Amino acid sequence: MKNEPVASQGPWIIRNAMWLATLAIILAYAGVIEWLWGWALIFDRWQKAGWGAAVLALALLLATYVLRTWRIYDYFPAETKGRFGTLLRLVQVHNLLNIMMPLRTGEASFPLLMRREFQVPLARSTSALLVMRLFDLHALLAAAAIGKVVDLRSDGYGGWLWLIWLAFLVLPAFAFAQSSRAVGMAKRILPATGKGAKLERLVEEAAAGLPANGTAFARAWGATLVNWFVKIAVLAWVLMLLCDVDLGAAFGGGLGGELSSVLPVHAPAGVGTYPAGMTAGAIAFGAPTAKAALDALGQAAVNAHLLVVVASLLGTAISLPFAREVKS
Repeated sequence: MKNEPVASQGPWIIRNAMWLATLAIILAYAGVIEWLWGWALIFDRWQKAGWGAAVLALALLLATYVLRTWRIYDYFPAETKGRFGTLLRLVQVHNLLNIMMPLRTGEASFPLLMRREFQVPLARSTSALLVMRLFDLHALLAAAAIGKVVDLRSDGYGGWLWLIWLAFLVLPAFAFAQSSRAVGMAKRILPATGKGAKLERLVEEAAAGLPANGTAFARAWGATLVNWFVKIAVLAWVLMLLCDVDLGAAFGGGLGGELSSVLPVHAPAGVGTYPAGMTAGAIAFGAPTAKAALDALGQAAVNAHLLVVVASLLGTAISLPFAREVKS
């Protein structure tokens, strides 16, 4: 007979395969950074910029997590009333899983956690998550476009670029105005009996994940814009502090990093992919490509990525004492 530790070794490895792979990738990434530049050189950039700036950037990133929580709190007022602390913990856990797990698999935790903590149906919370992710992607592009417009204006283009940006900014309002028409059309197309009736109920649940009215839409949309404009501005500021890039390239870097985490292509914890996305975004928006400049940009991107990860870990730790469990 096998002893108990030996018998359970295989299942334990299988159960924890994803986390073990994540740890292995993080350790390998740390080794590559040490081989390329050395961690001492990475942290020395903050020494020169001032650790007070790092603390301020960290505080601003934490503030965006509170704003994200308020957006969901306002999105589900009946279910989350009086439980902002519990929702803050849920949002932080969801955000941490998104960062640590590859290929956006952490997204699946949101509807599951919302059902467990607040009894929100899966279809409704999944629909709401999709709407909020579309808001996020739009706000990311709108925030980063500011940098591109600034860059093109410096090349002599006229103020009509801001009109194009403004037209893009208001696209979600137009889409929401057409949403009720789209839901009504879907209901008319589906048959009234059998599978059609089940699908119609699913459409109704999905429609319940949309903002309740124009005012609720405006609050959710506005919170999203403020959240991402602040986050991209913080990341751009960090890049400008830590390396020699202009405002347009810095905004492009912030966009590249966040897009690498929003799209289903990022590695566990964003190691490698997030700094690479920041570097690619900054170059696309005009950052210099000489070797010394690329080294400085890469080191700054690694620091910015570490700042995002530390903010997520710290935010999760801070949220735990504020969560209140509801008694049965």
